Amino acid sequence: MYLPASFTSFQKKFSDVYSHYEALTKACRVHGPLDRKQQDMIKLGIAIGQQSKGAVMSQTRKALSSGATAEEIEHALLLSLTTVGFQAMIAAMGWVNEVIEKFTPGEK
Repeated sequence: MYLPASFTSFQKKFSDVYSHYEALTKACRVHGPLDRKQQDMIKLGIAIGQQSKGAVMSQTRKALSSGATAEEIEHALLLSLTTVGFQAMIAAMGWVNEVIEKFTPGEK
């Protein structure tokens, strides 16, 4: 799985901070009724709204890994059109498609 160099550098340089961040992430995930796929789809929508290439690509991989189909992800993209606008949706579509084209089932 691809991880940006800035991310892996942060993990190494600030390992104690990153371990706390991971613990917070896990705590947020288990604190509620949403299943993993629903959580990943919601987080994908947030990433699209933030217009964050890295987050969109990461959340696309996570959504696919948790069972979301390409069609479900495309629907999430389409839903973003009236919220974030055409240009932002098109940019996110490119990032999503890049991940879908390279995704191997079982990958995280």
